[in-house]
Parts: sequence; structure tokens; C-alpha cells
Amino acid sequence: MIGIAGWDIGGANVKVAYLQPELGGAGQVRAASQPFEIWREKDRLPEVLRAVLAAVTADVPQSMAVTMTAELSDIFATKREGVLFVLDSMKACFPESDSYVLSLSGEFVSLNEARTRPLDFAAANWLATALWNAKQIPSCLLVDVGSTTTDIMPILDGHVCTGGRTDLARLSSGELVFTGVLRTNLAAIVRSVPIAGQLCRVASEYFAVSGDVHLILGHLRVQDYICTTPDGQPPSIASARKRLARLVCADTEMMSALEIEEMARYIYAQQINQIRECLDQVISRLPRLRRTPVIVLGIGAFLGVAAARSMGLEIRETSGDSDREDLTMAPCVAAAHLLAEHLNAGV
Repeated sequence: MIGIAGWDIGGANVKVAYLQPELGGAGQVRAASQPFEIWREKDRLPEVLRAVLAAVTADVPQSMAVTMTAELSDIFATKREGVLFVLDSMKACFPESDSYVLSLSGEFVSLNEARTRPLDFAAANWLATALWNAKQIPSCLLVDVGSTTTDIMPILDGHVCTGGRTDLARLSSGELVFTGVLRTNLAAIVRSVPIAGQLCRVASEYFAVSGDVHLILGHLRVQDYICTTPDGQPPSIASARKRLARLVCADTEMMSALEIEEMARYIYAQQINQIRECLDQVISRLPRLRRTPVIVLGIGAFLGVAAARSMGLEIRETSGDSDREDLTMAPCVAAAHLLAEHLNAGV
């Protein structure tokens, strides 16, 4: 059986899943991820692609499934330019592989065909997750909380029932939430925070990010903080406290660790509310979803669980070592499985 790689090429992380299909089964999956801020040095993308793939297999897979979100980076003048850059990088890196790109209509097409209509392939990584999970749980509310965004994917009777499939449409429908567990500027979560019995407005500067909040509160380990810190310092609880104090134009000489932790708890609650507000919006369009289980994925799954619990929704827990890759790197894992089915169907 041929090996298949599934890609999720983002603006801040590059992820790959390697699937070795087995007769009579889904096969084994190995996955890897590497932080890569494409807006800083986009010409290194081919190098990063090779390095990430080498972490899961010594061989170049015969077939690859490609999804992306990197095209949104402002290093590109348009999404069209960004999609073409990613596709051309894939072709240059792996000319011997058959690459298939997942479209927003849910179809795999050849890389060469994708180049003729690039906007059909912008930001389709979430769709891979939704389509694959729809085969496993035909009716559910799928929530994937990543480092930068949260995807809310309604699935009913085996169909992905989103209000739209482009970023713009999904932002409008509440199905794409620009709040994540690591990279979100805290001024995008709160406009003020309670300190010493008063509401203090926050500085709208890039002083601290959501990763600082979750590191302080123990939701993340230091090794989970894989993005660049706003001040360039190595991630630690101590440095996170310094960054969070800056949010109110203070420092750790002016604020105690307890005061900073209370501020972190408040911001955490507001981030949960951001996700809950969008869950409410999605369910208001599809009320049947209130009677379906919520499946939560991603490095920030705890945020999705807290939001769903606050609404009294049923949460179906996903646990076990075999599910780890599916939880944290769902789009590339799903893309690999979907391409395996697509190729088998064509035999």
C-alpha cells in the first residue's frame, strides 16, 4: 500500500501527517509540526516542508493531500498570490509525488488544476476536519481550538452544514472565531480588566498574547508555547507575568503575582465567552445541534470544552493515546485519510 501525506500549511505552523494504509484498516498515522512564521521569511517554506516531512518518514510519499491557511498572511498582496506560492513550493519540493489539493467544495483536484483557480483552495483545512469527522459521527458540533483561531463546524446527517465556506462567510456566520490559545493579542479579547475593584482599560499594544494567560493559569506547559513571545523572551511563567502586567501599562514591581493571576482568570473567562457567543450564533441557525454531542479538538480544546459546558451542551470526550494526533493536528490527519479514500475509490 502506498504512503500518503496530509498537509496543513499555515501562516504560523506547518503540519504533516503520514498515513501508511493497511488492508482492512485505516492504517497508522505519524504526524509532526514545526512553527514557521511565513511572513518573516517565506522563501524558507520549501526547506521547512522537507524538514517536517523528514520527521515522519524517510521516504517521499507517492501521494500528498494539501490544505492551507498561509495564503492569508500579509506577506502576500492577495490570497491568489499566497495559494500559488504554497502550491509552487509543494511542486518544487516534491516533484515526484502526486499532489492533490482539497477545494472548498470538498473535492480533491490535481495541483496543476488547482493553480488555474486558486481561490477555490484558500483556507480549506477546516473542511478536511469536518468531512472526515462527519464520516465518524454523522451529527455533531465540531469545535477545533488552535493556536490562532477556533473553527466551529456543524454536522448533521453526515453533511457539513456551514453557513458558508470562505473565511469571510465563516466569520459572518460565527463559524470562524479569531481567538486561539497561543497567538491572540489580548486587546482583541478584552477592552478592560478589573484591578483593585475598578475596571482598568487595557493598552491596545502587542504586549501580551493568550499563551501568556494560559501559561500563568497552568492550562499550557512551557513546551506548548511554540509561538514567538511579544517581547522576544523565552516562554516561562515569570516572563508571562511581566508581559501581562504590561497590558495595563504596569510591571511586576507594581503588581503582585496574585493580582496578575486574577487578571489572567478574567481574560480566560472572556475568551470562553467569545467562543460561546459564536456557538450560540451557530445553534440559533441550526437548533437541532443542541441535541447533538460536541466534539472538541485542538491544542486549546479546554477552551471549547469550557464554552460548551457553560451552555449545558453534551460533550463527547475523546481520549486515549491513539487519538492524540487527531486531537491536536486534525486537518492534516483528516486530509491524509480523505485522500486515501479518494484514491481507493478511483481504483
